[in-house]
Amino acid sequence: MVITVKFFASVREAVGSSSETMALPTGVATVGELRAHLAARGESWRQALGHPALRMAYQQVMCSPETALADGAEVAFFPPVTGG
Repeated sequence: MVITVKFFASVREAVGSSSETMALPTGVATVGELRAHLAARGESWRQALGHPALRMAYQQVMCSPETALADGAEVAFFPPVTGG
């Protein structure tokens, strides 16, 4: 299964990339498992993706960590947005 992962704002800055297309390894079937898999890449990834308020979207819709992944899907990670 191949998906596109997008990173926004401070997450993008921390991981050094705005997006990547990746083949999912065995055992990565949900957005939460994807997050854990990416966080295991190293300290900057762990810090960027480990924040409890991190927002996640699947197919451009906010989602929970339990959201199942499908081939060709798009997942996005971004910090919470504040405004004034």
